[in-house]
Amino acid sequence: MIRVVQAEERHVVGYHAVLDAVARERRWLQILEAPPVERSAAFVRELVAGLGVQVVAVDESDKVVGWCDIVRGDRETIAHTGSLGMGLLKEYRGRGLGRKLMDAAIAAAKSQGVERVELEVYASNAAAVTLYRKLGFREEGRKLKARKIDGAYDDSVVMALFP
Repeated sequence: MIRVVQAEERHVVGYHAVLDAVARERRWLQILEAPPVERSAAFVRELVAGLGVQVVAVDESDKVVGWCDIVRGDRETIAHTGSLGMGLLKEYRGRGLGRKLMDAAIAAAKSQGVERVELEVYASNAAAVTLYRKLGFREEGRKLKARKIDGAYDDSVVMALFP
């Protein structure tokens, strides 16, 4: 059984492994591999310290299989906003875990005063766009040819939710 829990220091290595696996698929994220584990650890520590939220999906053995984070705006004028990022290992997709991760992260961010959650998703990621719409996100615009990989372009869809 998969559980969604608040990220803790003990989840850093697992989060880093999932981030790297999703990045290496070369389809979903802006990065093509995870940064060094030390940077991932610093990122998680910043979120836990109050600069945002991170939740992770873990299996029975506490292995991380997915994550969702919301990073709060770092200036006074955008402190009410949060930028969402997420990922799941391939074999755990299509089970409703993305929705569970997002529900938990959005609820935690809202309790911290986040009034606007924003994200960008590649237009080719139809499953994610559908999920975001089901959760109430609205498309605010598109960045045409925002990504180019292996000679192919993809638009970036800008979406936001006001929880």
